[in-house]
Amino acid sequence: MPDAARKKAPPSARTFAIEVARLLHDDKCTDVLVLDLRELGGVTDFVVIGSGTSDRQMRSSIHHAEELGASLGHAAYRSSADDRATWLLADFVDVVVHVFEPNTRAHYDLEMLWGDAKRLRWERRATPAKSA
Repeated sequence: MPDAARKKAPPSARTFAIEVARLLHDDKCTDVLVLDLRELGGVTDFVVIGSGTSDRQMRSSIHHAEELGASLGHAAYRSSADDRATWLLADFVDVVVHVFEPNTRAHYDLEMLWGDAKRLRWERRATPAKSA
């Protein structure tokens, strides 16, 4: 691939999923995880799941994920929310992002649904403390 095309190519779906997980964490979502579904033959490659504390925070987090996707060449295909904003979703085709209210997350238990999926590490590496 020529250098010019490589610079414009969007990051891989895996990289994008990890960046979305970091964004959700930065937006104060809790229990964030990334599931790799590629070996399970699902309808998407990666699922990112997080829990929010309020409908406003959850809507903001999904909106930020959509903005990140658009800026990285992974535009959202579709977004949706239930009537009470207890489950919000952004579908980027290769990556699907779910933000739940904790009780709704426990009820649907997507982690168990995809219990065989590999969980990816998304946390940023800690920077070593500088010595004095």
